Amino acid sequence: MIKFFRSGNPLTVLLLFIYLLFVKFYYLIHPSVYQADGSEGLLYTEITRWLENVAGKSAVFFTCLAMLLQFLQALLFTRIINAHRLFSKDTYLPAMCFLLFTSLLDGWNVFSPALLVNTVMLWIFSSISDLYMRASARDVAFNMGFALGLCGLMYFPSVLFLALLLLSLLIMRAFRLAEWIIGLLGILCPFYLLATWLFLTDRTGLILDMPVISFHLPAITDYKVWGALIANLLFFVTGWLLLQRTFKKMLIQGRKIWATTVIYVLVAMLIPFFSGHFSPNYWMLAVLPISLFAGNVFWTITNNTIANAIHVVILVYMVLMQYFSH
Repeated sequence: MIKFFRSGNPLTVLLLFIYLLFVKFYYLIHPSVYQADGSEGLLYTEITRWLENVAGKSAVFFTCLAMLLQFLQALLFTRIINAHRLFSKDTYLPAMCFLLFTSLLDGWNVFSPALLVNTVMLWIFSSISDLYMRASARDVAFNMGFALGLCGLMYFPSVLFLALLLLSLLIMRAFRLAEWIIGLLGILCPFYLLATWLFLTDRTGLILDMPVISFHLPAITDYKVWGALIANLLFFVTGWLLLQRTFKKMLIQGRKIWATTVIYVLVAMLIPFFSGHFSPNYWMLAVLPISLFAGNVFWTITNNTIANAIHVVILVYMVLMQYFSH
């Protein structure tokens, strides 16, 4: 099966959709409503309230919406990767890995703030990838900052992706203080607009209900969380090590994009620890960039038998966790 996803044939999208139905089938027959654990922001609350007015608290609706968003994210992420030639040929392996690895934990398949933040982060990642070719990046820095501000209104600790924004500007371009300042102003803009709207509607008391950033180092006792986490980190490290074989042969832009993706993974892994209500569900923010490195693992293993064997092992583990671990 790996050889089909290795191909960049547009018809692979159909196979990818069938693959989605297979790896997400358990969640489709055991649907869940949206996540609300107290760490969500005001914008996410408004979005879920509007969706409730449309479909009520339908678990089927929210689960199908989550699956659709994940499928679109997989396709868009792959399009960005192929557009910047991060692999020698077009491939759908990162999309396959994203759908596979998000299926390892129940909380990664629920409509949640992390799912919406991932959607915005795709646009930010695409903008970061284009920075190297731009003569001026002030407008892009502001737009990325504004997008991060929107992410903060859905899940406040995601503003820590500011570290990704600043380090990406440093890696992809020569240091320009003005671009950093404009990026910071972009992040503040959505919060300023929100405060203005709340003031005009006489609801400033809601500001006190906004989540805050506070560091927590909880004891994780759920073996499912550990299994999903170890699988992702193992493929991340392996994918990065295998990349070193061809890293020096890549174009400068490609090497810089891979380097910023490493930072993306590291920041996303740390973000859940800064939430007032720690939840491993927010590690889904890291699964998206990790799927690029996981895709590189399957891309580098040219022996289809070995690649398929590794794929089957993960699928078996996924099925065991989904159907036989309750």
